[in-house]
Amino acid sequence: MGAVWILCLRQLKRYARARARILASLGQPVLFLVALGFGFAPVFKQAGRGDYIEYLAPGVVAMGILFTAAFSGIEIIWDRQFGFLKETLVAPISRLQIVLGRTLGGAAVALLQGVVVFGLCILAGFRVQRPALLPVAFAFMALISLAFTAVGTVIGSSLDDMQALPLVMNLVVTPLFFLSSAIFPLEGLPRWLMLASRLNPLTYGIDGLRGALTGEFATPLALDALILGAVTVALLALGAWRFSRIEV
Repeated sequence: MGAVWILCLRQLKRYARARARILASLGQPVLFLVALGFGFAPVFKQAGRGDYIEYLAPGVVAMGILFTAAFSGIEIIWDRQFGFLKETLVAPISRLQIVLGRTLGGAAVALLQGVVVFGLCILAGFRVQRPALLPVAFAFMALISLAFTAVGTVIGSSLDDMQALPLVMNLVVTPLFFLSSAIFPLEGLPRWLMLASRLNPLTYGIDGLRGALTGEFATPLALDALILGAVTVALLALGAWRFSRIEV
């Protein structure tokens, strides 16, 4: 397991050195928080839904995690093109350890990003209604990080064109985000959109995160955790299998 932690720390060091990347990745969540949070707040309040910042903030935190985690897959393509991946694969450790180390490192980076965005939400006026459930909220953040880092591993291991990955990733991740209750409630949607949102694992991650922070659950907490946990395990297994078949 020592190799797993070494690879994980390597990912964290990359993140610490990429200051421009850190600042750029905060731009989209901050834009959503400010533009939507304050722009739609009067409409949301008139509809009888309360404070929109309280509703939106958990979705923005998930956004900060989601895109950072998913785009971690680009490092696999980068390392493959410049020969670093070949050096890693010939090391006397299994490919399973390599993919676990990379996944844990990418998930840790995404989780740190989510914590930073969470702090920005606090500054924007969001207030945690149930402080006792903060550990549960961080557990959901960690599961979202792991699940979508695994998605990035699957896609990054399947492509060899660095320019194609952002396009494919946006095609996969953006619909999942918008159909997850991150920025609007799911009540009253057309039946087909409601079905799509119910099949979306991110829906349960954001519902668990929002419920832990505000006390408002659309689905029971145990069910949120069970579904997201099962999907995370399945995605990690798929990512490990796809990485094991990578050719350099």
